[in-house]
Amino acid sequence: MHELIADKPVIFLDVGNTIDRPASGDWMFTDLFYGLAGEQLKQRDPEEVRKARRAAADFLLKNHLVRNEEEEAAQFRQYYRIVSDRLRLGLTEDELAAVARDRTYNMDNYVIYPDVRRVMETLSRTRRLGIISDTWPSIENQLRTLGVLQYVSFMTCSYMLGVFKPDRRIFLDALEKCGHAARETVFIDDAPQNLAGAARLGITPILIAADPGYDPETPFAKIHSLSELL
Repeated sequence: MHELIADKPVIFLDVGNTIDRPASGDWMFTDLFYGLAGEQLKQRDPEEVRKARRAAADFLLKNHLVRNEEEEAAQFRQYYRIVSDRLRLGLTEDELAAVARDRTYNMDNYVIYPDVRRVMETLSRTRRLGIISDTWPSIENQLRTLGVLQYVSFMTCSYMLGVFKPDRRIFLDALEKCGHAARETVFIDDAPQNLAGAARLGITPILIAADPGYDPETPFAKIHSLSELL
């Protein structure tokens, strides 16, 4: 797999499901949320839960230009309020605030994949590493806590632009920050549609399937661990 990056001075990495995974198994339903609402959730129809989550996610999608972690926590509070109201979970205002702040500030919600620190440290010796991620301002604290922020030269995150991958503005911003032509860069992500967006601009796409059981069909090169790049 090393030949795919041999002539690439820049490697862009996604974060979720590439560098880390959610400790609870769900990016939005944290351990604290399950502790407060898990029993009620079990009593709800899965389709009802899906619709509630979709409605809450739509709120985040429409309000994604976020300046700081306090604004992030306020957004998440509204997200959990929508979920609670639609599913009749009965979360109090104090509980909504606690879950939102936990989602924003508790870095124990993230678990780094094995070997990621070693791989990023090794790659950073000969290449510049960048982040392209659909995420919120707390990402910097997240990467610092995981012990990899020092290997990152530049970051393009959805909250900075108010749009999500595969919007071409995400990739154009990343290319501008790195100062290299698209053909000189690689993007590693777990979502085929995001890789397709990068490929349309000439960025070399590599799909990562780090989670057991996740192995999608893809026309792109595929790895199951970042260690395969070494």
